[in-house]
Amino acid sequence: MVWSDEFDGTGAIDTSKWTTETGGGGWGNQEVQIYTSSTDNLVRENGILKIKAIKESNGTYSSARIKTQDKFEFKYGRVEIRAKLPSAQGTWPALWMLGANYPDVGWPQCGEIDIMEQFQDKNKVKSTLHWKLADGNRGEYGQETANTTSTDWHIYEMDWTSTTIKTYLDGTKFFEMTVSGVDPYFPFNEEFFFIFNVAMGGTLGGEIDPNFSQDAMEVDYIRVYQ
Repeated sequence: MVWSDEFDGTGAIDTSKWTTETGGGGWGNQEVQIYTSSTDNLVRENGILKIKAIKESNGTYSSARIKTQDKFEFKYGRVEIRAKLPSAQGTWPALWMLGANYPDVGWPQCGEIDIMEQFQDKNKVKSTLHWKLADGNRGEYGQETANTTSTDWHIYEMDWTSTTIKTYLDGTKFFEMTVSGVDPYFPFNEEFFFIFNVAMGGTLGGEIDPNFSQDAMEVDYIRVYQ
């Protein structure tokens, strides 16, 4: 194990490992949440990280988004994340990664690895890779799997080598893609960093339950092995 966060204790997140991203503006996907650094939205409670999406009294939605950019970036390895997902319609939880060269080359050229995303269907989760094609368009390949008990604890795992990226749900592989030998913008042999967030609505979150008050993605741990 080369890096981990067990989220032990209660209180604010470990800022030596994570940075919060804040603000609204849709984040490129017409999402409606505003990300904050408030412990209302982002907190460790008894050894569990909770990213809470909340409908505020003025009708807006707050949530949180954290990243390891410039604090932990890596290439190749096995990632294990034990997490429990929100159940409310309109929530869009994600455990994912961006290429560390994002500030220099932008998206999608930097590459994106979605270890786990959940959209409108709360009985499924999906893994997806995004990259830039030589013609300038976005390349995308994803696979989904049934996860009818997604609001229970599950282990979301990625195995990343110089040739393949595979993902697993509780030890069962459901996604695999070859990631070698495609030029010029195939980015999966460079360093990446982690992002955890819960978005609301938008292009893939879908319609928000009108009775929504709050919900959370909970994470027990993240561990990286090489």
